[in-house]
Amino acid sequence: MLSGLDTILHIMSALDVGRVLLGFLVLVGGGELLVRGASAIASRWGLSPLVVGLTVVAVGTSTPELAVSVGAVLRGEMDLAVGNVVGSNIANVLLILGVAALVLPLAVKEQLVRIDVPAMIVASMALLFCALDGVISTVDGVLLLGLMLVHTILTLALSRRASSPEPEVLVQSATKELQKASTDENTPREGAGSVVTLATPTALVLVLGGIALLAGGANLLVTGAVNVATSLGVSGLVVGLTVVAVGTSLPELVTSVVAALRGQRDIAVGNVVGSCIANIGLVLGLPAVFTSGGIPVAPAAIAVDIPLLLAAAVAVAPIALTGFTVQRWEGALLIGLYLAYAAYVVLDATGHQAQSGFTWTMTLFVLPLVALTLMTTVGYDLRRRAGPGKTRSGTE
Repeated sequence: MLSGLDTILHIMSALDVGRVLLGFLVLVGGGELLVRGASAIASRWGLSPLVVGLTVVAVGTSTPELAVSVGAVLRGEMDLAVGNVVGSNIANVLLILGVAALVLPLAVKEQLVRIDVPAMIVASMALLFCALDGVISTVDGVLLLGLMLVHTILTLALSRRASSPEPEVLVQSATKELQKASTDENTPREGAGSVVTLATPTALVLVLGGIALLAGGANLLVTGAVNVATSLGVSGLVVGLTVVAVGTSLPELVTSVVAALRGQRDIAVGNVVGSCIANIGLVLGLPAVFTSGGIPVAPAAIAVDIPLLLAAAVAVAPIALTGFTVQRWEGALLIGLYLAYAAYVVLDATGHQAQSGFTWTMTLFVLPLVALTLMTTVGYDLRRRAGPGKTRSGTE
């Protein structure tokens, strides 16, 4: 028989688990509403799918992380805030990009390889540099936020330069005028259902409703996760790196998979890369700017997790470079690496005796084999693409 105190603790634990699960569901619903509304508004501005993925959709799907991190900072759970960002970025690159590539091989635009992936790597390096002294200070927050703003401005500027202002803009404006003029009559349904079917006021309502759901879901999730971690004796950093990180990354997962299924592969890849940049610049940088004394960073995060985040960001470059496509086998490789990382975090947190052997196996065998595979694949692809060019020049 359970004593009265044990019964109360048992009920409280069940309630906390319920809060976490309900928080996940509310976050996913809020993220879905926000992405739909924001994508509709952005599409009306004539932005390309890649730019929409890198900016509007990326920031929209990063709103759960922002809400969770701000809530964690306000509650004094600094480890949870840092772990949420680092864990979410690792999940974005390894798990979400991997799952989306398994669904459908992802075509990668040249801009993504030359500008956006390097920007993600630079942001990850900046995060590691800022965290080396054990705290993300106000100045560090301004730096991280500034990097994100520079990338966003550059992305929009390149989009405007790449878009020709003559035929496309004229066709779009003419189409909009026709849609406004035809209220009830026989309007061709070809473009209406696929790109933008929402009026601007409706899209704004979805955005505001999504933000409200995200704020409520984040509050539920942080409260439940912190209570569960306290009852289990698990640190906030571990909870942030695993449970909360995957939970707040669910909108990115849903968005990328749905985009891949619909053939919008630019949005699928742009969402992941843009969300990683937004997580570092906005989700961690913004709270650091307004938090007196900055956000402390645990030594374990500096020694292991943030360097692994940087390694994951670097690993995307050769994968995206091979034929400008993320193939299914590369997606499976990314998922395997994420599962290995999650296993390491759990083994390390529980102090399991297998942790040491697991670490040595990964360090001495698995990771070097992965690096060798990627380098060999990139080298083969570059030689294959250079071959025909050399032949042509030789014949000319």
